[in-house]
Amino acid sequence: MPLKCGVAQRLESGELAAETGHWLLEIVKRTDAYRFVVLLERWIGEMRRILVTGALGQIGSELVPALRQRFGDDRIIASDLGMVPPQGPPVRVPYEHVDCAQPHQILEVVRRYNIGTIYHLAALLSAVAEEKPQVAWNVNIGGLNNVLQVARQYGCRVFFPSSIGAFGPSTPRDRTPQVTIQRPTTMYGVTKVSGELLCDYYASRFGVDTRGLRLPGLISHVAPPGGGTTDYAVDIFHQALRYKHYTCFLGPSTRLDMMYMPDAIRAMIELMVVDATRLRHRNAYNVAAMSFTPSELAERIRWHIPEFTIDYCVDPVRQAIADSWPCSFDDTAAREDWGWSARFDLQAMTADMFAQLREKLKAPKGELIRRWRGCDADAKTERDTRVEAQGAGASRQAQGHGQHH
Repeated sequence: MPLKCGVAQRLESGELAAETGHWLLEIVKRTDAYRFVVLLERWIGEMRRILVTGALGQIGSELVPALRQRFGDDRIIASDLGMVPPQGPPVRVPYEHVDCAQPHQILEVVRRYNIGTIYHLAALLSAVAEEKPQVAWNVNIGGLNNVLQVARQYGCRVFFPSSIGAFGPSTPRDRTPQVTIQRPTTMYGVTKVSGELLCDYYASRFGVDTRGLRLPGLISHVAPPGGGTTDYAVDIFHQALRYKHYTCFLGPSTRLDMMYMPDAIRAMIELMVVDATRLRHRNAYNVAAMSFTPSELAERIRWHIPEFTIDYCVDPVRQAIADSWPCSFDDTAAREDWGWSARFDLQAMTADMFAQLREKLKAPKGELIRRWRGCDADAKTERDTRVEAQGAGASRQAQGHGQHH
């Protein structure tokens, strides 16, 4: 017998949360058993909480507020290796100290908070991973495997951010296809390709709902640069406002795919809420927004600061990394499967970056880097120090592309 009185629609929209007993009784009376189980599982899944690992990193510091705004403060659990700084206003979402290298810590948080979705953002950055390849493998792959094991046990969905770094010199660099050669030449890239395959394995072998994106270099006005290969595109704005000059560690014609953080955050959330039946790929979808070189970005900055100048002091390590990455992504699959479309191009991103950073300069000194939405500078330094001290067993909870790349 079909459902009546819009009960199915109310269940799917989550309106039944405050009146569970009454309406579940109505569903049992009015629908067939299979439909009831399907709707009940969906509703229960939507009521479970969301865990973000690496929440103090570049992506996490903007993803957490976005998730909070969409799903409510009580649905979001933030976690990181560092401690939330005591300065500033109190954290508006629960926060847990979680070292992803310690599976029992992940399991305890998932069990205690009834976690249904995990955004696993904890990882070492590209340049740092090259300096400490063994630590990078332990953190990036060991941590992911621990998360997937817990997700398998507790029926969680998992978001894994792959990267532009998952490709190598043998990959077509222009409009890099969704399915193509992936032979990266960096440890960071190796961990990203391995992560994609590991997520695919857990999805096919154990039925874990894993999803992921291959993110370009990310540009953010919230968190400071974190040491990644694409971080010049963040630091250049800060230096332009302060000194009207920037020395770039990549060559002037180094073209890379980039994305403004608001687009990246929206892509992550949209991918995780879309019906799984629409996804032809799981790990991971190419997503694209803009592609530019340092010289092209400098030219756009001069529209806002005419006296801005740039010179170049190429870092051979980061230049070699950048030269092995795609110039642009073909994101047709993401557009067709779940309606992805970027909102910011180079012109719009540059204008918004300057507007946001100029607003920050008007704020009281230190306020914006101490608040929850940012990445506290002192806490980050302390977290980095702990990673150094812990050595190969360390677990750095800082995720990003600009930072993550």
